[in-house]
Amino acid sequence: MYFKDVIGQKEIKSKLIQTVREERISHGMMFAGEEGFGGLALSLAYAQYILCENKQENDSCGECPQCQKAAKLIHPDLHFVFPVTTTKSKTKPVSDDFITEWREAVLDNPYMSPAKWYKWLGVENKQGMIYSHESNNIIKKLNLKTFEGEYKIMIIWQPERMNPSSANKLLKILEEPPQKTLFILISLLPGQILPTLISRVQMMKIPPIDEESLYHKLESEFDRPASELRYISNISGGSYSRALEFLYSSEDRNANFEEFKSWMRLCFKKDVLAILDWVDRMAKIGREKEKTFLIYSLELLRANFLLNQIPEHKSVMVKLAEEENDFSTKFSAFITEKNIFILVEEIEKAINDIGSNAYAKIIFLDLSIKVMRLLKQ
Repeated sequence: MYFKDVIGQKEIKSKLIQTVREERISHGMMFAGEEGFGGLALSLAYAQYILCENKQENDSCGECPQCQKAAKLIHPDLHFVFPVTTTKSKTKPVSDDFITEWREAVLDNPYMSPAKWYKWLGVENKQGMIYSHESNNIIKKLNLKTFEGEYKIMIIWQPERMNPSSANKLLKILEEPPQKTLFILISLLPGQILPTLISRVQMMKIPPIDEESLYHKLESEFDRPASELRYISNISGGSYSRALEFLYSSEDRNANFEEFKSWMRLCFKKDVLAILDWVDRMAKIGREKEKTFLIYSLELLRANFLLNQIPEHKSVMVKLAEEENDFSTKFSAFITEKNIFILVEEIEKAINDIGSNAYAKIIFLDLSIKVMRLLKQ
């Protein structure tokens, strides 16, 4: 992947290129940013630039054998680790078992969300993990000599999905890696990673994509009215994957919005019997969809808090679709400094609990009881 194909992120790209030109490549880096900001795309462009035999001033040449193999994700010195799931035939899965699907998915969209990856695998109701035996694979690969390039590069997507045993096994090699070895960790939720792991890498925060770059990307890809693309660029919060959701999967977002409205109204009315029915329904949709709904709920609650605090600046600070904005005009009155921080904390805890395979019914019931109490504050 070329740097020029990464949407926006001009400053980050410049810093990464500079590390190569000045021979200051770190042994371990973490790209931390929200879904759709471009952490994976940046790592692919950075890896290709490092491996390139004929580096240009601001990008890889794209023509040498190293670039061509890196662009197809088949370079023998470029390795990938990502969340996988067990199957009937794979009881101890590692990333290499799904490398064909991974290449296809990433080449199709290097900004894909975890949910899209699991959908690509056909396991939408499961959660991926990076298991302890994966770390053994990583250590084995990186202790080998390079095949063709000067560097061995290990890209780990979503290191927060490592179980503790897997993460702990990597600590030594991260602290004392073989010569000319580079780890690139791409995290959507760095707060869930072991602090000892984070302390061994150089953190690089990936900001939202600027609105103008996002608009030009959409304009080049989709034959839609400019006004529609401008609107989507404006409300996507700097996330290309979120922009694609608006373009392709508005039904998913609309479903989450309708579910959120229903949930908030039941909690506000303290309709316990109806909430029990709602909890039963939510517990059946699958863990990834449950997490997606809760992440959406966080987004909408934060937007409503901003509407409550700075209504005069809402057109600049708050990006909502028309239906969301209509609902929030009244609902925002109930999201104040007295409850927003606890609401966010409780929902984030619920997301983590679902990620840890806790019982979904208990999580949603407990969370709903807390929301009932907090909405009245």
